[in-house]
Amino acid sequence: MSGYDRLTPEGERFYRQINELKSKKVFVGFQSGGAEEDNGTDVVDVAAYNELGTSRMPSRPFIRDSVDKHRDKISSVCKSQVRRLVTGATAEDCLKKIGVFGVSLIQEEITKGSFVPNAESTIRKKGSSKPLIDTGIMQQSVIYVIKDRGEE
Repeated sequence: MSGYDRLTPEGERFYRQINELKSKKVFVGFQSGGAEEDNGTDVVDVAAYNELGTSRMPSRPFIRDSVDKHRDKISSVCKSQVRRLVTGATAEDCLKKIGVFGVSLIQEEITKGSFVPNAESTIRKKGSSKPLIDTGIMQQSVIYVIKDRGEE
């Protein structure tokens, strides 16, 4: 069988991990039923109200800004995780690193982002002028999940 090459075990493992990576997605954000504010409101609703705004509250797009402000960094982290597969990392481990990175971007944007200031009535109610941070529950509730493609 001249001209026929076989993959080494390392090559086979690499291709298995690439296929695993292609079959999964990482979702970063909030899960319905994951946490509640003190008044019983699901944190996923609180995040949506803040991200998109309401008739009584301006939009404070902390999720969109996390992506828009850091596109190059996100791309770099994703590429570095694919390169880790060559050195023996698993697809699952690479996806977890991407998830943790995404969570940190959103949490940082909640803390450091520039948003429309709180209304005076909100400042009096919560005792702070810092938008998006009241009890800290929303910021602490940012998570990532890894799902099979098509499962979303």
